[in-house]
Amino acid sequence: MELDLTLPYATQELPGIGGQLRAAPDAFIVEEIPLYQASGSGQHLYVNITKESMTTREVQRALAEAFDLPYNAVGFAGMKDKLSRATQTFSLLVGHVDDDYLRAAPSRIAAKAPVEVNWVRLHRNKLKKGHLLGNRFTITVSQPAVDGAEAMDRAQAVAAQLRRDGLPNYYGPQRLGQNGANVRRGWELLRGEKRMANRWLRSLLLASVQSHLCNRYLALRQERGRFSTLLTGDIAKKHDTGGLFVVADQPTEQGRYERKEISFTAPIYGPKMWDAEAESGQLEQEVLAMSGLEIDSLAKAKMMGTRRLGRILPDDLTLAQHEAGIVVQFSLPKGAFATTVLREFMKVPDDLLAQSADDTADLA
Repeated sequence: MELDLTLPYATQELPGIGGQLRAAPDAFIVEEIPLYQASGSGQHLYVNITKESMTTREVQRALAEAFDLPYNAVGFAGMKDKLSRATQTFSLLVGHVDDDYLRAAPSRIAAKAPVEVNWVRLHRNKLKKGHLLGNRFTITVSQPAVDGAEAMDRAQAVAAQLRRDGLPNYYGPQRLGQNGANVRRGWELLRGEKRMANRWLRSLLLASVQSHLCNRYLALRQERGRFSTLLTGDIAKKHDTGGLFVVADQPTEQGRYERKEISFTAPIYGPKMWDAEAESGQLEQEVLAMSGLEIDSLAKAKMMGTRRLGRILPDDLTLAQHEAGIVVQFSLPKGAFATTVLREFMKVPDDLLAQSADDTADLA
């Protein structure tokens, strides 16, 4: 099966610096930005840890074992790259416990998992996927293909354009798999060519098909010069409140788009997705038609669909020189991929950006 995995750069006219990612865990640092703080009371133990060279699911299993809990009693808000130094919070359904239990928790964790325990605190609800605002990244691009001064000049030019215009919120190659392997396997499941008993893996592979179609939409919009403008019928998102609305008065809303008050959203196809209208809706239908898929097949696979923020605005993006290369710091909203930003600086084949991330670590 042929897949078009090419994604146009937002900074197409600017040269990249090359280089490598994840030369060491501390060259790829990520820290969750929580949606809320643990209150100090409740039946769920919130455990904030820093991990290296472990997947989020491996930590989840270790925590369940440490506290003699079923696997699904341990929650987390988002998956983090295996080859990174990642700080994130897990929740454990432990019931009503006393202060002695809390004081003993770090040593119980240390006996089962080689992680740093930053704090433990009680809260009233389980952490679920999406219970975070986003992530902060400090990433070193090591061994640039050009010398230090030239690499910094190139990186500064890319950063200036990204801060000014933003970039498409592509799914990273780790979601799609090496050369789109996850997408191909997901397509086989959709067509009934293969079956899979592992529900988590089945869900991930099917979602990779939706992710691929979203990328195709964003790529087409970029290629046609429609990324910097809203389209009539877009489903736009307000950055301050998260509210969604249909763009009816394009000239008026374009001003808000340029002031970064709103952005268009991209389709995650499925029967419950809020369809765009007019010109924007036509573009969405064009991408779906090119895929050969129909909404009915997605519905049968229980792929309900939603909307995804179409534009990343890395306003806090900063650079620094390092003896190993260039250090890039930025924050992203939940669901956005750091590699989507890094590819603009590096301009190397996407598969080189996707080493052992959590999304694919359990697929072997």
